[in-house]
Amino acid sequence: MKYHGGVVIDPFARDSLLGSITNDLNPECKTTYNLDALDFLKLMKSNSADLILFDPPYSLRQVKECYDGIGLSLTGHQSRHFFSDIKNEIKRVLKIGGIVISFGWDSNGMGINRGFDKIELLLVAHGGIHHDTICLIESKSS
Repeated sequence: MKYHGGVVIDPFARDSLLGSITNDLNPECKTTYNLDALDFLKLMKSNSADLILFDPPYSLRQVKECYDGIGLSLTGHQSRHFFSDIKNEIKRVLKIGGIVISFGWDSNGMGINRGFDKIELLLVAHGGIHHDTICLIESKSS
């Protein structure tokens, strides 16, 4: 992995082992925490992470597929502020000069308004009728 080292936080880890501190809402996942991503990030100290992986479910359909059977209400994920609130917490937790690697269907990332500079962009084609995945790497500048 090109960007690595230090404290790596993954708030939507599922069963990924890339983060040193991992979280997933599903208690069946083998993660450090099993909390809502926003609640998990609020537990982290300010300016404590060197790298954050931001790979949430991209749509309400994916939220339902990932978490439908775990017995929790997922209505908060429908809020237009859900991802904005998480991005604000990511800014708080990440050190200046730290890296966020975002995955999704757009290249908005954390954004210049939050003090992030875009470094790299990668488009991953999955073929057929599947959406491409956009991977954006940003550095926290302020």
